[in-house]
Amino acid sequence: MTILVSIVILLASSLFIYILLTLIGLIKKVWLNPIRVQHLMRSQGINGPSYRFLHGNTKEIISMKRETMGKAMDEISHDIFPRVLPHVHSWAKLYGANFLNWYGPQAQLVVTEAELVKEILNNKDENYPKIDLEGYAKKLLGDGLSSSKGQKWARMRKLANSVFHAESLKNMIPAMITSVETMLEKWKEYEDKEIEVFEEFRILTSEIISRTALGSSYMEGKNIFDMLMKLTLIVSRNAHKIKFPGISLFLRSKDEIESEKLGQGIRDCVVQIITKRETGETFRTDFLGKLLEANQDTDERKRISVEDITDECKTFYFAGHETSTSSLAWTILLLSVHQEWQDKARNEVIELFGQSKPNPDGIARLKILTMIIEESLRLYCPVPAIKRKVEKEVKLGKLTLPPQTELYISQLALHHDPNIWGEDVHLFRPERFEQGIVKATNNNPVAFLPFGFGPRTCVGLNFAMTEAKIALSMILQRYRLILSPTYIHSPVQVFMVRPQHGVQVILQKI
Repeated sequence: MTILVSIVILLASSLFIYILLTLIGLIKKVWLNPIRVQHLMRSQGINGPSYRFLHGNTKEIISMKRETMGKAMDEISHDIFPRVLPHVHSWAKLYGANFLNWYGPQAQLVVTEAELVKEILNNKDENYPKIDLEGYAKKLLGDGLSSSKGQKWARMRKLANSVFHAESLKNMIPAMITSVETMLEKWKEYEDKEIEVFEEFRILTSEIISRTALGSSYMEGKNIFDMLMKLTLIVSRNAHKIKFPGISLFLRSKDEIESEKLGQGIRDCVVQIITKRETGETFRTDFLGKLLEANQDTDERKRISVEDITDECKTFYFAGHETSTSSLAWTILLLSVHQEWQDKARNEVIELFGQSKPNPDGIARLKILTMIIEESLRLYCPVPAIKRKVEKEVKLGKLTLPPQTELYISQLALHHDPNIWGEDVHLFRPERFEQGIVKATNNNPVAFLPFGFGPRTCVGLNFAMTEAKIALSMILQRYRLILSPTYIHSPVQVFMVRPQHGVQVILQKI
C-alpha cells in the first residue's frame, strides 16, 4: 500500500510539474516574449501598435479590412493600397516605413523600405528563409516549390527551371494559342453584348496550365480547381484568426473539417492523373513528366515521393492560374477605361501579326503591350505581400532582429509609393516602363515585385508574361473592349487581389 501511495504521489507530482512547465512556457510565449521583443525593437527606433494579449493586432486588422473592403469604391480609382492593406497603409504613415505589429504572439516586422526589402529577398547568407506554412495554407500549397526550403527547394527549382526555360516555353505557345482560340470561339455568342471576363480567364488559365505543365485538360482537372478555390476561400477568411495550441484536439471548426476533406480530395485527383500518365501514356518532358522521372530516379537522394509530386501539382495548379487570372482581368479593366492605350496596343498587335496567330518573334517584340501589362501588375499586384522569417539573431541594415521574427514585405506598398513612382503614382501610365523596369523605378528594381525578387523570383515569370501577351493580342485582334455600366469597382484580397464582382465588358466586334 505504501508503494502504491508513493507511485500515486510521484505521478501527481510529475503531472503537476508538467502542467506548471507548460503554463510557464505559455506565459513566456504569449506575454513575456512579446513584451521583451517590443522593448528591444522600440530601443532601435522601430515602433508600432502595442501588443494585445493573445490576439496581438489581429482584431484591429480584421476590423480595418472589414471597414475598407465592406463596400465598393465610389469611382474607379487605382489607389487601392489603403483599401486592400489598410493596416499597413495606416501604420506606415503613423509609425514609419518599417514598423512592428503582432500576429497573435508572433512578432512581424513590416518592411516597406526598398533597400531593406532588397537585402531580405537577395538572402545572400540565407538568413531570411520562407516561413513555415501551417494550418489551412499548408493544406492549400503543401511543401511545394513556393514554400519548400533548403536542398529540397534547390532540387525542385532546378527541375522546374528545366521545364520553363526559353526553348521549352516556345514549344508551349501553340497550346496557349489553342486554349485562347477555344475561349474566343465561345465569345462569339457575346458579340456586342456584356461578358464577365474574370471567370472566363479563370477557365482559360486553368486550361493553359493543365495543357502545358501537367499534360491534361481543364475538364480533367476541373475538380482540382474547384476544390482549390474552396480551399482558398477558407484560407482567406481565416487569415487573421488566431488558433490556440491544443484547442483543435477537443473542438474542430467547420472549416477545419471541410479543409481536410478538400485536401484529401485534391490529393486523390492528382494521384488519378499521375496513375493515368504512368499506365497509359509515353514519357513527356512537361512538368508532370519531369516529376514522374524524379519519382523513379535510381539515386535515393534525388528521388521524390508521390506526396512531393502532389504538392508540386497543387502549387502549379494554384499559382499557374490564380495570379494570371487576376492579372488578365485587371488589364482588361484598364484597357476598357483607357481607350487610347487600347488603340495603341491593338495597332501594335496588328502591325506585328495582322490577323494571324501570335508567333514567338512577334511576342518578344510587343513593347507597348508589355508596358501595359507591367503597369497593370504595378497598380493591381495579384500578390499584395510576402513573408520571410529570421531563425537566429541577424543584422538587417542597422537593425538587430531577434530569432523567430517574421518579416512582412508588401509589394503593394512599394508599388504605390510616391517617393519611388512620383506624385502620379495612382494613375495608369504605361509609359513609365518605356525604358525598362530599372528606369521606371529610379534605378531601384526591387520596387517592382509582381514576381518576387532574388533567387526565389517566380519560376513562371516568362510563362505568365507570354500567356498574357498571347491572350490579350488575340482578344484585341477581334474586339474593342468597352467597360459595361454594370461594372462595380471593388478590389478585394481573397488570397490574391481580385475584382469582387468580376469585370464586365461589352465586346464590340472589329
